[in-house]
Amino acid sequence: MHATFEAFLAQLPVQFVLPVTFQGKAQLLFDLTAANEALTPDLLRSESAFCGYISESMAQAGALLGVGAYAEDRVIYRKSEVFSGAEARSLHLGIDLWAPAGTPLYAPIEGTLHSFANNSASGDYGPTIILEHCISAQTFYTLYGHLSLSSLQSLEVGMSFAAGQPLGSLGAWHENVHWPPHLHFQIIRDLEGRSGDFPGVCAPSEAAKWLALCPDPNLLLRL
Repeated sequence: MHATFEAFLAQLPVQFVLPVTFQGKAQLLFDLTAANEALTPDLLRSESAFCGYISESMAQAGALLGVGAYAEDRVIYRKSEVFSGAEARSLHLGIDLWAPAGTPLYAPIEGTLHSFANNSASGDYGPTIILEHCISAQTFYTLYGHLSLSSLQSLEVGMSFAAGQPLGSLGAWHENVHWPPHLHFQIIRDLEGRSGDFPGVCAPSEAAKWLALCPDPNLLLRL
């Protein structure tokens, strides 16, 4: 069943979520796992140091776009109680696209506005938009996190968005709950009753459930 849905996603005509100038340009794939020795405890404890690490790494690589991988088991979430519990949630369910604050965001496929919220807890998404898509008898959702506060202005649930239509912009550090400017993009098969928010990471022991619920976003991004 999941393979069928993934095949459906892979054949959809899509627009890129960021300006076309980013597509096909130099990209830097970040390693945010414990294997990356640059992610020292001091760097992870300092929000400004982590922001500097992202921007300096991209500058050194000459990359316009940074990419944070899907299904990556990350150490960076240890800085926030949002991800704590009996087992820390550390497995990433979306793809991150690191780009300058203010970078425009576009709807990759047609959809309607399901919900939006400013998830302002430390380490959370900040301004967030969720679109609902009903295409060829398939209903699913896409989530856009770490946006600018202005992205939420004038929104109304049920608004229609065409593929390629402006959806918002990437938020600055002070707007997106102190993360380096980036987009968290996630595909969700079932919101399970949630509105304006959805887990973007899961406990590694629950990977099978959550990765089936949130398939690889690169089926649409096609980086």
